[in-house]
Amino acid sequence: MSEREREREREREREREREREREREREREREREQEREREQEREREQEREREQERERERPRARETESERDRERE
Repeated sequence: MSEREREREREREREREREREREREREREREREQEREREQEREREQEREREQERERERPRARETESERDRERE
């Protein structure tokens, strides 16, 4: 194998390594994106739970108001 052929082979190997690194970076980016989506879903779920809790509290607040009105009469 001539020096020129060896150099071309080394260059091809460097290119393959760069491609593998790009693929690893794409994979890391996909993982980060999935984590952001999971975090957003957790936040939405917490907001739904807080909203449900507020809905449960509202009838009690109205009942308490009604009781106060009856007591005043």
